[in-house]
Amino acid sequence: MAEKEITEVSSVLTDAEKAQIEEQFRQLLEKSPRLRRKVDRERVRKAFNLAYLAHKDMRRRSGEPYICHPLAVARIVSEEIGLGALSISCALLHDVVEDTDYTIDDIRQMFDDKTAKIIDGLTKISGAFSEHTSSQAENFRKILLTLSDDMRVILIKLADRLHNMRTLGSMPPDKKMKIASETIYIYAPLAHRLGLYAIKTELEDLSMKYRYPEIYEEIASKIKQNEKKRIAEINRFSLPIIQKLEENKIRFDISGRPKSIYSIWKKMQTKNISFEEVYDLLAIRIVFDPKPRVSEKAMCWLIYSLITDIYLPKPDRLRDWVSKPKANGYEALHATVMGHDGKWVEVQIRSRRMDEIAERGYAAHWKYKGDRSLEAQESELDNWLKKIRELLENPNDNALEFLDEFKLNLYTSEILVFTPKGHIKSLPKNASALDFAYEIHTEIGDHAIGAKVNHKLVPLSYKLSSGDQVEILTSDKQRPQAEWLNYVITAKAKVSIKNALKAERKNHIRLGKEKLERRLKEINLSPTAYVVRKLMNAYEALTKDEFYSKIGLGLINLDNAEEILKKKSRNKLVKYWTLQFLRKSTPVKGVLDTSKKEKKNKKTVLLRDLPEGEEAGYEIASCCKPIPGDNVVGYLDPDKDTIVVHKSTCPKFISLAAKHGNRIIPVRWTEHKLRAFLSRIRITGIDRLGILSEITTLISKRLDVNIRSLNVDVHDGIFVAIVDLYVHDTIHLNNLMLNLAKIKGIETVNREEYSGE
Repeated sequence: MAEKEITEVSSVLTDAEKAQIEEQFRQLLEKSPRLRRKVDRERVRKAFNLAYLAHKDMRRRSGEPYICHPLAVARIVSEEIGLGALSISCALLHDVVEDTDYTIDDIRQMFDDKTAKIIDGLTKISGAFSEHTSSQAENFRKILLTLSDDMRVILIKLADRLHNMRTLGSMPPDKKMKIASETIYIYAPLAHRLGLYAIKTELEDLSMKYRYPEIYEEIASKIKQNEKKRIAEINRFSLPIIQKLEENKIRFDISGRPKSIYSIWKKMQTKNISFEEVYDLLAIRIVFDPKPRVSEKAMCWLIYSLITDIYLPKPDRLRDWVSKPKANGYEALHATVMGHDGKWVEVQIRSRRMDEIAERGYAAHWKYKGDRSLEAQESELDNWLKKIRELLENPNDNALEFLDEFKLNLYTSEILVFTPKGHIKSLPKNASALDFAYEIHTEIGDHAIGAKVNHKLVPLSYKLSSGDQVEILTSDKQRPQAEWLNYVITAKAKVSIKNALKAERKNHIRLGKEKLERRLKEINLSPTAYVVRKLMNAYEALTKDEFYSKIGLGLINLDNAEEILKKKSRNKLVKYWTLQFLRKSTPVKGVLDTSKKEKKNKKTVLLRDLPEGEEAGYEIASCCKPIPGDNVVGYLDPDKDTIVVHKSTCPKFISLAAKHGNRIIPVRWTEHKLRAFLSRIRITGIDRLGILSEITTLISKRLDVNIRSLNVDVHDGIFVAIVDLYVHDTIHLNNLMLNLAKIKGIETVNREEYSGE
C-alpha cells in the first residue's frame, strides 16, 4: 500500500531472515485460538506459502523482508481480534493482488469466492483520481461497500493499519504526519464504533506519538514517574473490595487500568488543565464469573452495591450500559466513587463475556451467538451498517463529503427517544428535533416546521434528551434552509440538507454566471480569471461559486463593476517573515522563485511584493492563525492555487491531512522582522478592585503591546478575561503571559485558539 513504501530488491533472503519468518509463522499457528482443526491450519499454511512466494523479492522501508508485515497483520487478526482461519488467510494475502502480479481471479481459483471477495475489498483502487478527489477517501469508500457485506474486511484493514502505525518510525516526517492524521481521523473512531477498545486506544496513542512527539514523551514520562505511587494507590483502594467480594463468594479478577496518554492529553486540552489536575488517571476493572441461575445484570448491580457500601458513589457519573448496551455492543457498569485522600476513582464492572466483547468487539460476538442477550446488540450494529449503506448509495455525495459525514456516525454517545406511537429511536447525544425528523424519513425532515416534545411545542433546533417523546410538524410549503446545518449532527440529516441545498444553489450559480457574462459584455470585457478574482475581492466573496450564487440571488447587482475593474490594485505586502520549504514541491504561482540565486538558498521562499494582478503563493490559515515560533505545516490548496500555512495542531489541518496526504508540505519559520500578529489569551483569577487596570497597564504601557479587544466576565467573585492582542512571535507572547501571571489574584494565563473574525 502507499504508506508502506515497498522497495523491490533482488537480494535473496538470508538464513537468519528465513529462520525469523518461519518462527513468526510457527507462533501464528500455535497462538491462534481458532486454528484447532487440521483443515484450518492447512488453509493458513497455503495462504502463507503464496504470500511468501509473492513477496520474496520485496522489503519494507525499514529493510526487513516484506512478508513480515502480512505475518504481523495475521497475528493481530488472530490474537488481538480473535478471528478464524478465513480472516487469517486473507490477512496473509491482503497485499498480494495490489503489490504483485497475482490477480483476484488467481486468488479465487486457488482458494474460493469468499477469500477473493475479501481480498478485493482490501485491495486499493488502481488508476488515477480527479484533482479534487482523495485516493484515500475513494479507497475507504470501496472498503466500506465491502464492509456492508462482510465485516471481516474492515477488521483486517484495522489490523493492517495498526501494524503500519507500530512500524511508522522508518517513514519520513511528512508521511508520518499524513498516516497519523488519517489514523486519528478515521481508523481510531472506526475501531471504537466496532467495539475494538484495545486497538482504538493504541491507534490514538500511536497517532499522537507521531503528531506531537514532545507532548507524548512528556506525558509518558510523567506516567512512568508516578507508576509506583499509582500501583500503591490501586492496591490500597482494591483491598477492601477484594475482601468484600470474597466474602460473597464471587469469582473475579481485579486490575488497575491507567488512562491512555491520548485520553489524558485530550482531557488536558478540553478542560485546559495540567497533567497533575487530571483526577481520574486510573480506573479499576472488575471482571467476574456469573453465579449459576443469576443473571449478569443482577451480578453487576450486586457488585456495585457491595462497592458503594465501602466507598461513596458520585451519582452523576453512573453509566449503565448493561440495561442498554452501546451500539458497538459494549456492555458494562461504570461507577465513580470517592477513594482515599479525596480522589475520585472509576470502577468498571463486567462479566467475562462482556470483557471479551469490550476488548475484541464484533468478532467476539461470534463466540456467544447462542446467547439471546446479544440479539439486541447485533441488531444495533445492523442498524448502524444500514445507515452506512444509505450514505454509500447516495449518488450525489462525493468521496470527501462522504468521509466527513461517515465520521459523524463513529464517535457517538447515544440517547433513546420515542415516537408518538411509542417506538424507540436511537440518536447521538445532542441530536436535535430536526435530526429526529430525518431519522424518521427524509421527506419528513425536508418539510419539517417544528416539533412537539413531550406534548410541548419546540423549534427544530431543540436538543433532545433520553426519554423524550417527539412528534414532528410538517408543511408542504417548507424547504430545507442553510441554517439547518447549524443544528443537526447526524450524517443522514446533514447529507439530506446538503443535497437539497446543492440542487437549489446550482440554479443560482448558473443564473449568476449568465448575469455576469451579460454585464461584462456591456463594458467590452470577458470573464477572465483576473477579472473574476478582482470582482470577488471587491464584493468580499471567498469562492467563485459563492460569487456567482450571490449574483444569482440578487445580493450582488454588478452596477459598479466597471468602476471596480478600472481601479488600480496596490499590493502592500512586505517581507515580514520567511518560510523554508523542507522539500521540493509542485511549483505554485507566486511561491517558488526560479532564480538561480534563490535555488541555492535551500529553496527558501519569501513573502514579497508581486506584480499587479498576481497573488501571493501562500497564506496564513485563518482557522488557527499561526505566528512565528509556532510549529507549522503547509497544505497545497488546489482551489486557491496556493500553499496555506497551518499550526500543526490545527484540527482543520488534521482533517485535510487525512484526506489529502499528498498535499502536505513541511515548512518552518527561518527568520522574521518585527511585525505584529493577532493572538488571543485567556486570563482567570479572583476579582478585586483595580485588577483590570493592572492587567491593561501591564500589557499596553509596560510591555508596549497593542490590545485589539478585551472581554471580561465576572461571576461569584471569579473573573475570566479574553484578550485579543498583537505580538511579534511566541517568545514575545510567552514573556507577556509570564508577566501577567505575577499579578496578585491571577490564577491562570493561557493562549487560546484564535478562530479569526
